[in-house]
Amino acid sequence: MSEDRQDETAEASVLPKKAPVKVKGIYISGYMAGSAGFQDILDKIEGTEINAVVIDVKNDDGRITFVMDDAPTVKEIGAEKKYIQDMPAMMAQLKAKGIYTIARVVAFRDPYLAEQKPEWSLKNKDGSLHRDNKGLAWVNPYRTEVWDYLVEVGEAASEAGFDEVQFDYIRFATDSSMKQVVFDEKDTQGRSKTDIITEFIEYAYEKLSARNIPVSADVFGTIIGSNVDAQAVGQVYSDMANHLDYICPMIYPSHYGDGNFGIDHPDTQPYDTIRAALKLSRTDLEKTKPEGARQAVVRPWLQDFTASYLDHHISYGKKEVRDQIQAVYDAGYDEWILWSASNRYTWDALLSEEEAEKEAARIAQLRGTEEEETETAAAKTEPASVKDQSQAEKSLEGAVAKEETTGQETQSGEASEKKEKRNKPPVVIVTTGGSRNE
Repeated sequence: MSEDRQDETAEASVLPKKAPVKVKGIYISGYMAGSAGFQDILDKIEGTEINAVVIDVKNDDGRITFVMDDAPTVKEIGAEKKYIQDMPAMMAQLKAKGIYTIARVVAFRDPYLAEQKPEWSLKNKDGSLHRDNKGLAWVNPYRTEVWDYLVEVGEAASEAGFDEVQFDYIRFATDSSMKQVVFDEKDTQGRSKTDIITEFIEYAYEKLSARNIPVSADVFGTIIGSNVDAQAVGQVYSDMANHLDYICPMIYPSHYGDGNFGIDHPDTQPYDTIRAALKLSRTDLEKTKPEGARQAVVRPWLQDFTASYLDHHISYGKKEVRDQIQAVYDAGYDEWILWSASNRYTWDALLSEEEAEKEAARIAQLRGTEEEETETAAAKTEPASVKDQSQAEKSLEGAVAKEETTGQETQSGEASEKKEKRNKPPVVIVTTGGSRNE
């Protein structure tokens, strides 16, 4: 990054852009958004605390889900697959209901762009297009042409009416086939995976902020507190948080290895798992925040599906979803998004608008009391244990070195029903970790 652009980025990052609501959202695939089922979802949202939706704009296949005007590269490669036939009408409907709209833009796992622009893609030693263990090609995070394409999509999403752009898959592939990939020095210029992912975030944030577009990013939960996992995927939690409006860790209980947080089977204890993950988030961000600097609002993804592929799992229903939401509040955070790849949500787990307002007032009152107690107890805080101090040298979940088999980093559209057996992590570390899969 040039010195001039560093200065520009710093200036653009001074004031974070806040959503008009504290987001309580759900994910909707592009396929669902363009189907008859979309109206049913809107009908179920009506009167509940849900005030935001995350909709696929660039999906897991690399396809753009509606017609994009003024997006030259999208047009050039024919990336549009018009799941959503009438975006203006859909957006008008959402705005009329007061729903905050977030555009999901899948970044570097883009099999469509990789096939259309192989020169922008990961290559094997023999010069062939690299494919992961699912046979999908990835684009090269070191290529700035890819960055510009993603910004182009983000800008077009904003023009279509979306309130926020949310990047997903802003990372490197992690399966064993990555050993075959060769990176050209003229692209890397000595920069590590974490260097380039953070640099992309800075670049995209600068460009979109110039248009007053809020920017968020989805990240592995496992990178929080783990240098090993951060280096594997290229995501450093605190660094990314310094260049975003919102950071969205994927902390589903089902994706924490047995023993994490001292919990035998994290999927069976959703409240404890989410609370522990967010406690680690707060510790990481507070420890690394530069004095006087801005930092992203933490808005976690929560689990609204049953991980039946696990040997030790429980069925997720009203109590399990609500327990996760309560854990978010008890950890001191206010925003959350529910993930279900199939877009089937536990509607009876949600409060009415009136109930949510009363809950917010109660939380605010409790936090006021807790702040006074925290100030009194701060001087008595003991230093971190040896285990806590050493966790950054370990993989927190042990499975991040393998590409996950299913999930939110997931299937899209009609393929979203597919379930596969998730590999058990080869290492069990009693801390945290996670990924975005269902």
